[in-house]
Amino acid sequence: MTLKRLLLIPLQIVVGFIVVIDELARPIYRPLIRRFAELHVVEAAEAAVARLPRFVILVLLLVPLAIAEPLKIYGLLQIGQGHLVRGVLILALAYLASFLLIERIYDAGKSKLMTISWFAWVINFIAWIRAAILDWLKATPVWGAIAATKALVARAVAAVRTAR
Repeated sequence: MTLKRLLLIPLQIVVGFIVVIDELARPIYRPLIRRFAELHVVEAAEAAVARLPRFVILVLLLVPLAIAEPLKIYGLLQIGQGHLVRGVLILALAYLASFLLIERIYDAGKSKLMTISWFAWVINFIAWIRAAILDWLKATPVWGAIAATKALVARAVAAVRTAR
């Protein structure tokens, strides 16, 4: 194994863990995002964002992104240092910011943002990395347990919905 590959292992583990958390949380947060996006105030804010120039939209996107993404890694570090509750709370807040703020800004301004060539390249590269990590994870024996847990969470969410 080369030194470069050896040094990249911790980064791959962190990124892989974030992708796994995202996959596990998806059945929970997607319905919440849909409901949030349907709020009149959110629809109005998205329409306002969509009317802005592309670089203003970029700044609106990058400011919360520059805060939320490092917080996800910090939350993982806190969990790794034995501060489970603190780490989970930090992760939850960072994901909440991502889901409710960053995704709404991105969705509202995506067509203008993708006209920025370097931004489009970065987004496509991130999508490629995410897909590669998911493909790698799906090839591991652990993925079966993750898939089973994801299905269990989805069934629990569905049961809560029907119980209302």
